[in-house]
This record gives sequence, C-alpha cells and structure tokens, in this order.
Amino acid sequence: MLTVLGLLASKVVRSQPGRLILLGAVCLFAGAAAFAATQHLAFDTSLYWAITTATTVGYGDITPRNPTGRLIASLVMLTTIPLLASAFALFAGAVASTHLRRLLGMERREATGGEIVVIGSHPALAPAVTELVAAGRKVVVVTTGDRSAFPDEAHVEAADPTSEHAIRRARPDRAAQVLVAGADDASVLVTAVLVHKLAPQTPAIAIATSPKVCQALREMGIDAVSGEELLAHTVAKSLEAPHAGELLLRILDSEGFRLKEVPVGHDGVGRPLSAARVRERGVVLGVVHDGRVVMGVVDDPLLEADDRLLVLDPER
Repeated sequence: MLTVLGLLASKVVRSQPGRLILLGAVCLFAGAAAFAATQHLAFDTSLYWAITTATTVGYGDITPRNPTGRLIASLVMLTTIPLLASAFALFAGAVASTHLRRLLGMERREATGGEIVVIGSHPALAPAVTELVAAGRKVVVVTTGDRSAFPDEAHVEAADPTSEHAIRRARPDRAAQVLVAGADDASVLVTAVLVHKLAPQTPAIAIATSPKVCQALREMGIDAVSGEELLAHTVAKSLEAPHAGELLLRILDSEGFRLKEVPVGHDGVGRPLSAARVRERGVVLGVVHDGRVVMGVVDDPLLEADDRLLVLDPER
C-alpha cells in the first residue's frame, strides 16, 4: 500500500498540474490554520471557510473579524485561486489536446518492433514513406514537415528531428530500421549521431548532401549515402549509356522484386563472388565488404564472414 501511494505521489509531483494542486493545497491548509488561530475558530470550520474562499463560492457565513483575518483572507485568495485555476486549465487543455489529436489521427505511436522509423524534414521523405507503406511496411515518422504529405497509414509525430527527446519517443531501439534525411547536412549529422547513441544496434542509414559529411558519418560507424554523389554518378552514367538512369530506376522500383542484403553464410565464406551469383536465387548485384560495395566486375573477390550480398530477389 505504501509503495502504491509512493508511486502516485511521485507521478503527481512530476506533473505540472499536480505540482500546482499540491502547492494550492499547502496554501489552503496553511491559510485555514492561520485563520483558525487568529479568528479563534475550530480548524474544521476554518478549513470550510478556506475551501469556500478558494473556490470563489463565498457563502459569507464565516467572515474575518479583524485586520489580521482580512490579510489572511486576501493571501488565500491571491494564492490558492490562481494556483487551482491554472491546474484545472492545464488539465482541461491536456484532455482537449488528446481528443483533438485522436480525432485528427495524430496520436503518438511508438515503434513496437518491425517498423521503419523515418526522421527528418527532407522533401524526398514523403514519397519514400508512401512507397514503404504501399509495400506493406509500418512506418513511424518524426518530422516538422507537412503531415498531410504523408499517407494516413504512417504514424507521424510532429516534433523537432534534432531533439533527443523526440527521437527517444519514436523508440528507434525497437525499430527494424531507421532512415535519417534532413533539410541540411548539419541537421542530418545531429540526428544521425543521436540515433546511433540511442539505438546503436538498430540498422540506420543517413542521407546527406556532402560526400564529406557522409564520410564523417561512416567513420563514426553510421551508414550514409550522399545524394549529391548519387545524382552526379547517375547523370554521368546516363551520358555514357542513355538507359543507365532508367535501369537504376527499374532496379529500385521493380514490381515483383525486392532489393535486399543477405548474409554470405558459412558455406559461402572463402568462395568467390561468382560462385554466390550461381548459387543465389535472385540476381547478385555485388557484395558489401568493409562498408563498401564491390560489384565484382573487374575482379572476383573472395567472400568473408561479415560480408553481405546485394540481391535483387523475387518477392514471390
């Protein structure tokens, strides 16, 4: 019983309305005790007077009899009334906000496992989230962008993507993957570092503009892709082979196929990449070795235990 009361008391003290009510109650009882002592009344009678005064009811059946009593009455009115009014206003506002967020579908949802947490305010995030939802993935978004740009199936939290508190509420530690993309490289860097701090075991990828920022993130152990490099290489290859850009889009947006990373496995360690291409069911595009993608076009590298194959695999 004492443990339950202690937990309830700690919750009351931690909440702002609870602290205001507690302070108001202290002023109420202190005023009642002072009124009883100076007006020569029983404490229960003075407490009744203090309650009617603090609630602005004021029946008038008990009134101060001297200047000291009037001073105490003034202090009770100037302290308890504003404190209790503020507490009830905060409580009513919180209830109204909760109902409004629920009505608009904006209630906060935490990652419970298997979701993809998307953090940032980059314009490309909304189309990416739309594709993820269309593919049947559950997505939690933390952004300051326009919520209407995201599909209704995505759980959007309107918060600062660079805030540790906002990222913590999205529970990246429970997610399957985390995607970070901000309006600028500074915000991407801050958000990616916070995600890595809060969820070091969760696979995360950051999309930045500058190759130098991407390199800095990789050195900290965070996977990063440079949008500037990606666009430049795509344009350059498209000039060399006009259909290269279309080929890349077909790989990324192929119906009936999924691009994924799969472990090499014990039976593949020590064997060349060409052997894996024969053994795998899908199309092996390359291998991830030491954080770098090796396509194996010029050479045929031997696979190691920590390597992962990039496979374009049929979904069926």
